[in-house]
Amino acid sequence: MGSGAVGTATASGEPVFLASLTPAEATALEVRATRRAYTRGHALFHEHGAPDRVVVLVSGFVKLSRVSEDGREVILAIRGPGDLIGEQSAIDGRPRSASATALDEVTALALSRDDFLALLEREPRIALVVLRMLSARLREADVGRMELSLQDATGRVAARILELAERFGAAAEAGVEIHLPISQEELAGWTGCSRDSVVKALQSMRGLGWIETGRRRITVLELDQLRRRTA
Repeated sequence: MGSGAVGTATASGEPVFLASLTPAEATALEVRATRRAYTRGHALFHEHGAPDRVVVLVSGFVKLSRVSEDGREVILAIRGPGDLIGEQSAIDGRPRSASATALDEVTALALSRDDFLALLEREPRIALVVLRMLSARLREADVGRMELSLQDATGRVAARILELAERFGAAAEAGVEIHLPISQEELAGWTGCSRDSVVKALQSMRGLGWIETGRRRITVLELDQLRRRTA
């Protein structure tokens, strides 16, 4: 599964949960888990639902979202292979704060809340990985709130594309390719912008030669330019 180094992390500093486990720790998790498959649009769990399990993504992508008071979908995060989701409610016992929905074909390991908590008690190094992960996500949330107050639409869209490139991108001849089935409406819900603003931001970045877009694909041609735009 991974080298077992607690420092195994994304560019943002968040540990990739599954990759951070030793082979023995991964086995301890897998023997207690149930492997499940989800099709695009299928909910892994629902906002306000019972904190009955945690989910470790093996393949595919999931969006975490809430519904605003006016009925709009607000996307909080995109999670992918190796990520742990549902852990916060499992730890504090409170209802789900968000829904998790498959963006494409997803394979995952589902672990009951009781088994997850017992695993953390028996394997303190796994608990440390979870603690570092929660800390990194808290920092990301703080940065996100700052972006909403300081960045224009292009800056917000650039920040999310940069995040996807750093977390899930694959090196290609032209740059960094992101293969992720996220729609312009979903990108709008993630950035707090209108769909029209997202379209204009993407057009602007294409015109500057920073990105190329295709069906379910974004290629980042100028990663440093995105970093400068979001600094």
